Amino acid sequence: MTETIPGVLSVKGAEGQRLPLVFDSPHSGTDYPVDFDHAADPIILRNAEDTHVADLWAGATDLGAVLLEAHFPRSYVDANRAADDMDPAQIEGAYPVPLNPTVKSSLGIGLCWTRVPPDGGPMYARHLTADEVAARVARYHSPYVSRLRALLDQAHTRWGRVWHVNCHSMQEVASAMSTQARGTPRPDFVLGDLDGTACEPEFTETVRAFLTERGYSVAINDPYKGMELIRANGAPALHRNSIQIEVNRKLYMDETTREPNAGYAELKASFTDLAAHLAQYVETRLQRNPAE
Repeated sequence: MTETIPGVLSVKGAEGQRLPLVFDSPHSGTDYPVDFDHAADPIILRNAEDTHVADLWAGATDLGAVLLEAHFPRSYVDANRAADDMDPAQIEGAYPVPLNPTVKSSLGIGLCWTRVPPDGGPMYARHLTADEVAARVARYHSPYVSRLRALLDQAHTRWGRVWHVNCHSMQEVASAMSTQARGTPRPDFVLGDLDGTACEPEFTETVRAFLTERGYSVAINDPYKGMELIRANGAPALHRNSIQIEVNRKLYMDETTREPNAGYAELKASFTDLAAHLAQYVETRLQRNPAE
């Protein structure tokens, strides 16, 4: 049975969960709210989506893991940003809490995106109001962030530890909205663990070794170290491990049409195999240190 909040999120695998292994896909949502009111070309706007990522990882739930998926688009409100990551200058009116914008907000891809990928044109013909931003946080952002934390807390309470895989996709080359030079090619995968502060090194290495053995090119923490969801939930010293996995879209879809390409089935099989490999890793860790 799938737990669903229409338009917001779904949780798959919770009833059959037998391992403290939680996957989440915060950016694969394609349900665009009717009040979005953007001024962007809808086709171009879809460049912001991690289209199909939740489906690529769907096999994890058959292995005893849980999968949380966002249904709303990240360009509307980004679940992988802190709730205060917004530039006050981008909002009309007084926001109810202090805001602390990061470099992501300056690039137009903070809490509520103000620029359109990949070239950074304006998202709106006006400023968003403070009430609009607050409503998006309350209706979409907070439920997703809270549900993820609850899944992780429940697993940690039950097993004494938890492993969290934050699932994403990336453009084949860097765009104008990237911190990299435009056109910089990307590897097949980028693993982010905030330079080892969000995840135990052994887990990161397990993912890297598996993908490398499959023939994929893999980078660690370059150019993506990980963002808010692994920062907020990763604490290896407390047996809470969070890793971000970015997959290059060229491996599985046409970035213009968003349609799966010839490599889709192979990549999905690789992800299911990786999930099985990580499930075995978790089982081994539970047996190795049952009282940890």
